Formats: sequence, structure tokens, C-alpha cells
Amino acid sequence: MALVVTTGAMCMCSFGTAPGNLTSTNNMTVMAEGKPMLVITDAAPMVNISPCGMCSSLANPQVAAATAAAMGVLTPQPCIPATQAWTGGTVLVGGKPCVTLESKCFCNYGGVLNITNPGSTKVSAG
Repeated sequence: MALVVTTGAMCMCSFGTAPGNLTSTNNMTVMAEGKPMLVITDAAPMVNISPCGMCSSLANPQVAAATAAAMGVLTPQPCIPATQAWTGGTVLVGGKPCVTLESKCFCNYGGVLNITNPGSTKVSAG
């Protein structure tokens, strides 16, 4: 049984410096503890996933440019998520695969987002 992820949950990127907030927009009918649950398509940057502080991935064009301007000294830049979809949504809720504590989301700049706080403590699925 896995804890489900709800609006208000937090995630952390492997290249980020601070947690980002998660918001469901693709599921407004199935609730857990009174909050909408996230489904795997809730991965839109800046809509479903907020920035994770500063990004230190050299695959991020802004980080690469700032680092080059600093003569090779890694120069983190503000995170602008470039995410696609969550993985691990094997639990169906309302006919849709939901995000659970074990789910991961990959950023196009090489980062992996992990759930640090699922937003729910009592509702398990599976």
C-alpha cells in the first residue's frame, strides 16, 4: 500500500536547492483527506510543479551559460521545471493512474523529482 499524493504535497529535485509544491489540476473529483489527488498527468511545469529553488544542472541552458560566463565555476540559476509525466502510477483512482509516495518525475535537464511530503498521511492505495 502506498500513500497517495495530494495538492499541497512537496517534492525535491536532485539538482534543486529547495522543495517545490505540487498541485492537482487533472483530477478534481477524487479526494484524499479533503484534497484533490494528483494523477500522473499532473506534471505541467509552473502549473502542477513549482520551482525547486536554484538549479545546478549543466544541462539547463541558463546554468550552462552562467557557468561559462563565470569561467567554469558552477553558477546555479533559478529553477524552471521542464517536466513531462510522473512514473509509478500503477494505482488507479477514478480510472486514472495516481501519483504515490514512490512516484518519480523526470526533468528534461537531468533532475529526478521525488516526493518528500505526500500531502496525505492516512489514505493508502493499492
